[in-house]
Parts: sequence; C-alpha cells; structure tokens
Amino acid sequence: MGERQSSLETLVLSSSFWSGKRVLLTGHTGFKGSWLAMWLTSRGASVTGFALPPPYEPSLFRTVDLASSIESIEGDVRDLDALKRVVRSSKPQIVFHLAAQALVRASYESPVETYATNVMGTVHLLESVRQCEDTRAVVIVTSDKCYENREWVWGYREEDPMGGHDPYSNSKGCSELVTAAYSKSFFNGSPAASSARVASARAGNVIGGGDWAKDRLIPDIIEAFSQQSPVVIRSPKAVRPWQHVLEPLSGYVLLAEKLWEGGEDYTGGWNFGPSDADARPVDWIVERLRTIWGDGASWKLDGKQHPHEAHLLKLDISKARSLLRWRPRLELGTALEWTAVWYREFLRDSGSARQMTERQIADFERIGLTRDIEDESGALSAVDETSRNLS
Repeated sequence: MGERQSSLETLVLSSSFWSGKRVLLTGHTGFKGSWLAMWLTSRGASVTGFALPPPYEPSLFRTVDLASSIESIEGDVRDLDALKRVVRSSKPQIVFHLAAQALVRASYESPVETYATNVMGTVHLLESVRQCEDTRAVVIVTSDKCYENREWVWGYREEDPMGGHDPYSNSKGCSELVTAAYSKSFFNGSPAASSARVASARAGNVIGGGDWAKDRLIPDIIEAFSQQSPVVIRSPKAVRPWQHVLEPLSGYVLLAEKLWEGGEDYTGGWNFGPSDADARPVDWIVERLRTIWGDGASWKLDGKQHPHEAHLLKLDISKARSLLRWRPRLELGTALEWTAVWYREFLRDSGSARQMTERQIADFERIGLTRDIEDESGALSAVDETSRNLS
C-alpha cells in the first residue's frame, strides 16, 4: 500500500517542479505564448517574455493583462544583440522559443520577413543561449508543417524529411535543421557543449479562446458567427490535426521537465498532436461549431483562387506517448466546446478573459491528473492480478 500511495503522490505533486524556475519565453504576446505564460506563472515560475507587440487587437496578451504577471520585454528575435542582452539579464534556466511569423498565407505576402524571423530568429536564440551557463533546457517550437508534405494518409514521424511548399512551412523545416545543427555542434554532448539540452516540438493546428489572428479558421468562424454572418470557407475538405492549445503546451512543459531531469535521452524532435480520430476536415469543424454556437450560425464556400495549402496533414505521436508518457486529454468535440464557451463569455464580458483562461487551465490539469491516477491504478491492479495468478 505504501508503494502505491507514493506513486500517486508523485503524480499529484509534479507541478511543483516549476516553482521558482527562471523561464525565458519568446513570443509571449502571441496566442500560444500568452496561454503558456499564464500556465507557467500559475505554477510559480518566474517568466521573462521577449516579443514584438501583439500583432492584432484584441489580443489575449492584453485582455488577460499578462504584463502584470511577468517581465515583458518588447523586442525582435531578428535583433541578435537585443536577444543576447535579455538572456544575460534574465539568466534563464529554461527557455521556450515560440516567437515566429506563424501564418501560411502571410508568408506568401512577406517571404523575406518570414524566413528572417523563423530561421534567423532561431539562430539568434540558440546563439544567445549557448553562452548562458544557467540554461539547462531549451524547447524550440516549430510546426507540424515542417515536414515535406506528401499528402500521406498516415501521420508524419519525427525522422521524416523536412520540407515545405510555402515559405512558412519551408521556414519551419529550416528552423528544425538549424536546431539539429546547433544541437550537434554546441549542445547535447557535443565537444564544445553548453550545459543546456535542446529539443524541438512540432504541434498540430491549435484552437482555443483568445486567438484573433487573421486567416485562421476558428477566429474567422467566431467573428462571422458573432456578427450573424455566414463564415466563408476556402478548403472544406482539408484535413488537419486539430487540438486545444493546452494540449501541445502540456507537451512542451513536460519535454522541458524531462530535458532538465534526463538530459540527452529527450533531445531531438517531438510531435504533439491529437489522436487519429481528431484529424478532421474543415467542414466537420465548421458544422460542429455551428451546432454548438446556434443563433442561426452558417457558412458558405469561397469559390476564389487561393495560394497553395496542404490538403492532408497528420502527426504520428507514438514517440511522445511511449517515451514521455504524454497523450491528448481533450477530445476534439470537447475542445471546440471549450473554445466556444471562452468566446461566448468574452463577448458577454471582456473583463472575464483572465478568469476564463485560468479556469480552463485548472480544468485541463484536473482532467490530466484524474486520467494519470486512473492509469496508475489500472497498471497497479494489473500487476496485482498477475501476482495472484502466479501465486
């Protein structure tokens, strides 16, 4: 009995890892970055954010008043000297690199900016961190679109070739190559090794409250539905690995913990995506949200010509499931309900954004804890049953 209790207590107390940790988070003014910064501060981390101002308004960064909870520094990852100064002053123990030009269609309009931010921004981050003796774990966040897309019906694995048709996807593949080269040359046990361990994280299409980016499916849907106008859909049959924003963030956080504790065993690339059942076409997403939203919500097909975007994209998450014991927690239908509830509440009372975000983080943690305990109890029961059969 004592062994069982000890195992469950370890699961319950895992969040204590972050208390007092110094964390540098680039891209904290973006959608994912704001959610991650709030989550880390709720666990007691001391977070320094480095990013440009929010690229659109409203922004989650401002609606939750994130600047009151962290040290927020305005700057551009294309500026190597500025990034070095931030690293020297904040002395981060753990680094999350999320700063990026994150939109496919925008990359066609501004390819030079996209490559400068996504590729050289990664170079600058790694170059700055390798000179910091305090840093022990670095997670470089890229994208599911970093892979050479062959429209396969199965998910891409971490060892599949990098590529990318459009400038955004290609720049993320380049960022992965930069990370791999720096890791072999300056980190992860290289002859000139820094004390830090480096890994990259590739996530699916994230959804959740507080995203107002242009040309993203969920923000476009919510804007149209809230104005009681039909949302215009470009590619209704395009399949993506949809997941709530907290899903990949939980993977990034876990990966950073493992890099800190286990070192080189957890370096390299990692996929954080949904279960195969939640890789759904766009029209399924729109129909599900239309039903959840009600109020006469509708959509129509956009018949115009648009730049190339992948039609079929999935991630294989076997590696994260097996080695990190990470797995998705929310089914896609639930993730869409959480997203709709967040926006409904925000539209009713914009001052509730922080409370709503904190509540969903807490609910997500409770779901994960319950499942972890159930898994642990199930595993222990199986051991007990085997022991009885052998006796």
